[in-house]
Amino acid sequence: MDPLRYLVAEHGFFTRAWARDVGYDDRDVAREVRNRRWHRIRRGYYTFCDVWAALDPAGKHWVTACAVAHSLGDKVALSHVSGAVGHGLDVWGHDLRRIHVTRLDGGPGRVEGDVVHHEGRCLEDDLTEVRGVRLVVPERSAIEAASRATNEVALATFDSLLRRELATPDELMRRFELMEHWPFTRHLHLVVRMADGRSGSVGESRGRHLFWACRIPAPELQYEVRDAFGALIGTTDWAWPNHGLLGEFDGWVKYGRLLKAGQQAGDVVFAEKIREDRLRERTGWGVIRLVWSDLDAPAATAERVRGQLRRAG
Repeated sequence: MDPLRYLVAEHGFFTRAWARDVGYDDRDVAREVRNRRWHRIRRGYYTFCDVWAALDPAGKHWVTACAVAHSLGDKVALSHVSGAVGHGLDVWGHDLRRIHVTRLDGGPGRVEGDVVHHEGRCLEDDLTEVRGVRLVVPERSAIEAASRATNEVALATFDSLLRRELATPDELMRRFELMEHWPFTRHLHLVVRMADGRSGSVGESRGRHLFWACRIPAPELQYEVRDAFGALIGTTDWAWPNHGLLGEFDGWVKYGRLLKAGQQAGDVVFAEKIREDRLRERTGWGVIRLVWSDLDAPAATAERVRGQLRRAG
């Protein structure tokens, strides 16, 4: 294996110094970048263009964050949205253009190029490591990231924290109580209490936020429907049993996730239709499905849900 490919697989990047160690001089580096074989992440840090192109925005943020952490060493820990990305939290709606670090050496807060330096006290139990990179712990990262985001974005991040079992609801609440007087955290009081790891995706979290913001009754989450013998027919994302309505969020990712070897997306869509028919037959309830575009039109979607609740009830 190309030693630089090995370094990218191990660290996410290679440095100009590492390239020099395996025989590339400065002219070679410039030529590889010019010919679009190497991608310059930031000054002195590189990866391969094909590797970079295959990364999603969160993946690109993480690789850049690892390069920043390597360049700054023990002076900092990744925090805020960069910490959230490192812990694998959902970062839909967050600004990923800059890397966020918290100073561990008492250095001043500032924005320096592509890096935001934050002042903040970190105790030993505030820090952890992910793949050899120092980060603040997941619940603190989530709250820091959410503090600069809308409540809708914050709820998706908190739900993913609980869903991935990186913190319990009590741990999230205790951490928030320690941070509730920090700058920009005041608006998170309600969202922290709303967080629920049973929300299975960003779309489901956004749906819950829409229901709350538009004063639609809160649904039950991950509602199980069973047949007369107790066998599970299906689990719906939302349910309003008192109104006789089941709710589902449909995203293309969902169907991709359900694909088995040899299956096409159409097979999964057909199976989903059969499942929905069985849910209706068993419960006698209505079913409403929301997609991404519905979440971007909350007023119209809320009216549609209210109408379904009235008709089902």
